[in-house]
Amino acid sequence: MAEKLPFGEGASINMPPLFSRPKYQFWKVRMKIFVESLDKGIWDAIENGPFVSKFEKDGSVIEKPWSQWTDAESKKAKFDCIAKNIITSALNSDEFFRVSQCKSSKEMWDALEVTHEGTNEVKRARKHALIQEYEMFRMLKGETIAKVQKRFTHIINHLMSLDKTFDKEELNIKILKCLDRAWQPKVTAIS
Repeated sequence: MAEKLPFGEGASINMPPLFSRPKYQFWKVRMKIFVESLDKGIWDAIENGPFVSKFEKDGSVIEKPWSQWTDAESKKAKFDCIAKNIITSALNSDEFFRVSQCKSSKEMWDALEVTHEGTNEVKRARKHALIQEYEMFRMLKGETIAKVQKRFTHIINHLMSLDKTFDKEELNIKILKCLDRAWQPKVTAIS
């Protein structure tokens, strides 16, 4: 029997990945990759907010009227509209109505993040719990190397999504140290 995919569709270079609440972290990474593949300016609008042209007048900075924008400024501003379209195209109706009143793609993205990842305090608590899980990580009795690698990668990926960085050497040493005694001769040879 074929494995059931977490999304209703396969990967596509033409359609954004469909939102999946239980696989939010997976969707978030795929969505960033999809948007950046179209144009990094679109991702910048999601991450930093829409472009607004400004100029200095009488010592203060004010918003430039839209009718005076250059073509380059109009193109930058359009990135937010494109981003809103991409985000809403990926959402189911419940999630769409959650963000439909947002004024910018950044507001939409932030609303989805807070809803599905929690506030900064929740993220910090999850990060600390995952760090403890990483530090206590050990191979389970009778576990295959493939399952150890899958569990380890799962923890690392979640930590990286919460902005924890790892050195490749640190990860290699950690995985070697977590293996049970049956693997000791191979660990010694690799080390």
